[in-house]
Amino acid sequence: MKNRLLLIIPLAVGFALSGCATKKSGEAIPGVDGDYVLGTPLSERVEGSPFFSNKVTKGRFAPIYFGYDSFTVSDAEFVKLGAVADGMRGMKNDVIIAGFTDDRGTEEYNRGLGERRALAVREALIGLGIKGSRLQTVSFGKEMPADPGSGEAAWAKNRRAEFGVIK
Repeated sequence: MKNRLLLIIPLAVGFALSGCATKKSGEAIPGVDGDYVLGTPLSERVEGSPFFSNKVTKGRFAPIYFGYDSFTVSDAEFVKLGAVADGMRGMKNDVIIAGFTDDRGTEEYNRGLGERRALAVREALIGLGIKGSRLQTVSFGKEMPADPGSGEAAWAKNRRAEFGVIK
């Protein structure tokens, strides 16, 4: 069942985002079951910009960064989750958490690590009082890097979890 979810969730998110290539940043993108995701199309992405960018979060949902080969949320990054939890308390929207990795390792390994990162962030938010039913996760592994370069500086930007608000 877990393997099936690991396959279905990325496909569903990919489908939801696939029609957005010509939309402008911050526009509503039709998603699954009539929901909308406010996002920035990948083709318009600038290096270092977040995968999800939307007006609902108003910049409060900063990416959560991870150490090499780790899915542990550090104390410094946990502080950012407090801002996410506070923001979620002030809105009725659900949130999708996308996990990413750097480009080292196999596609399969990185997809799993990205999922573990997204789930770690989800569990931390649940610990901060956010209902699990409001949190969805997806892993993109090493796909869609924030920084396409190589070397530690680029890899550090790519080891992250990002937030998207579902309208």
